Amino acid sequence: MNQIGIHQNEEMEAIIKGCLQGDRTAQEKLYRYFYPKMMSMVKRYTNYHEYHLAEEILNNGFLKVFQKIDSYGHKGSFEGWVRKVIYHSIFDFVRKNVKYREKVVFVDKEQRIEESAASKMQYDDIMKLVQELPTNTRVVFNMYVMDGFTHKEISKTLDISEGTSKWHLHEGRKVLKEKIRKIYYS
Repeated sequence: MNQIGIHQNEEMEAIIKGCLQGDRTAQEKLYRYFYPKMMSMVKRYTNYHEYHLAEEILNNGFLKVFQKIDSYGHKGSFEGWVRKVIYHSIFDFVRKNVKYREKVVFVDKEQRIEESAASKMQYDDIMKLVQELPTNTRVVFNMYVMDGFTHKEISKTLDISEGTSKWHLHEGRKVLKEKIRKIYYS
């Protein structure tokens, strides 16, 4: 690891320690550091025209990060832990606010969708295709592909079996590949 990486790790450890002690300055540093990445994630799930909604979800997520920071076990990356807490805030918001379900988009890009056809498509075109997936398939697809959840984590979060999670991922990929084929090869 280079000197910059060591310095950043030490600085993040100091910020985490400060947050554990309830230090507002450390909390602000943590918020500012992760805000761009986490807001980007929240925006992927919410309607882009609903910025106030995304900001509300994100702020609730950061509140949970500060409240639960003592549960971070230094296993895996801290950013990954923050990302999961924020994701759960999105999911909790959707469950509690049924009226927003149509405005929340559990979608994002699949890494390896028939590369030749997909590379010809614009990001927004791919997103439209993903949005057409059935809700449960779309949620599992996005959790696995974009947010790096394992099938075990997805099964716990959504209260489904790991096999069901795997089926939804397989089904989502199959449907997307077929839709892309129809667009470019018909």
